[in-house]
Amino acid sequence: MTIRLHAADEAETLSIGRRLGTALKAGDVVCLHGDLGAGKTTITKGIASALGIPEREIASASYTIIAEHYGRMPLYHVDLYRLDEDSINDTGFDEYLAGCGVTVVEWAERAAGAMPDDKIDLSIEFAEDGGRNITIESARELWLAEAQIAELEKRHIEYKSGLLKLHDCKGVHEELRNKFK
Repeated sequence: MTIRLHAADEAETLSIGRRLGTALKAGDVVCLHGDLGAGKTTITKGIASALGIPEREIASASYTIIAEHYGRMPLYHVDLYRLDEDSINDTGFDEYLAGCGVTVVEWAERAAGAMPDDKIDLSIEFAEDGGRNITIESARELWLAEAQIAELEKRHIEYKSGLLKLHDCKGVHEELRNKFK
């Protein structure tokens, strides 16, 4: 399936990331493609927000290579910009592709051969109006309906009040209380 969207500004790009994040499940790999400054990290912030991770925790992972974040499920934020194909194999990158969370890979084309067949490709291009044209391609259907926004906002409020439950790979629940205050 292919979804084509337009984001007029950073806020709309963030919203598209949130909408995508609500449709993701453990084991999903999102491959981000786009020029420098196109909005790959902004999309990742939106995905993180949908997973119960504060947006402020997400920064470009260019120098870290792999950043792990924990919310209702783990988010592995991978940035391959500074790596060549040979050095990618030395990072343990492939272990994250089979992880129990969502893996978001910026500059995914640098490791195209390592990506799973069921990956989700998201391409961001600069639009003539200054916004972004975003194309999402997925082997499975992604439901990104507007109705999901209400659920996302509810989860965001629950997270802010410390009531959001954290799910690990075995389904164990722990309460997050005042963790990020």
